[in-house]
Amino acid sequence: MRFTPTTEQTGFARSLDDLLTRSDTVAANRAWARGEHGPGLGLWKRLADLGVTSLATEATPVEVRIAFEALGRHAVPGPWVESAAYLPVALPDVDLTDTIATVAVLPHVPYALDADVADTVYVVTGGALSTATAGAPVTSVDPSRRLVEVVAGDPVDHGDLDRAFDLAAFATAAQLLGAGERVLADSVAYVSQRTQFGRTIGSYQAIKHQLADVRVALDFARPLLDGAGVELTPRSVSAAAIQCADAARLAARVGLQVHGAIGYTQEYDLSRWLLRIRALQSAWGTPAWHRERLLADLLAERAAR
Repeated sequence: MRFTPTTEQTGFARSLDDLLTRSDTVAANRAWARGEHGPGLGLWKRLADLGVTSLATEATPVEVRIAFEALGRHAVPGPWVESAAYLPVALPDVDLTDTIATVAVLPHVPYALDADVADTVYVVTGGALSTATAGAPVTSVDPSRRLVEVVAGDPVDHGDLDRAFDLAAFATAAQLLGAGERVLADSVAYVSQRTQFGRTIGSYQAIKHQLADVRVALDFARPLLDGAGVELTPRSVSAAAIQCADAARLAARVGLQVHGAIGYTQEYDLSRWLLRIRALQSAWGTPAWHRERLLADLLAERAAR
């Protein structure tokens, strides 16, 4: 499959990246982790004005991929997958464009993300969608992802929850790819400046090989993500989720290795993406679950022949 974005899609990606580059998203991420939501909510409004919150219902999954890859590349905080990918499809008769909503989808998403800033909270249990109230907070490996337990309330009419889940898993994969790209770019910049024994460490063959492996992994993940954006089938989404998680994990590991001890520090911006990648790997279906789903789909197709 050959995928080439349209002129409009390329322009949208450029506008989104320009906005996020000017917005100091790292500062917003750090503030969000401290419970200071002002910068993040201001960023949410600017992105909503650009149309990001309406992409799930008014655009195609390709535009969703463009937006969420940018959100991952810039470590934008907030319940974006829940509010702008899952719930617009799960609640097609509810206009969520100007609101922030979040949801827990058991068993894959057991906690609601950022319920403390959401206007509405939902939960999916047993294939049914209900309103919910926030319960006790739960610690996440990524402090900018503020998780809470939920208590189910009244059931509500809903749309296609399976398609909503696939779009959410697809958006999460796009975030992982964007985060992996950012870690690779920052790692290349770092090794080009850091000197040791009179040479930049990026001139050493071992480091070049590790970074090249990350580049290859990300490049292999992108076509699967693009293909899932065109098809949005369970098989294509799971394949993209697996490959994007693996590529982002490799980018995080190599990025941490080439940065050395400074990569561990919370004060260094790299930590924003390392923690985000670690958290998103198991969000909206773990890699193991997606592998099982992909295998089951392939075996079912084979048995039907």
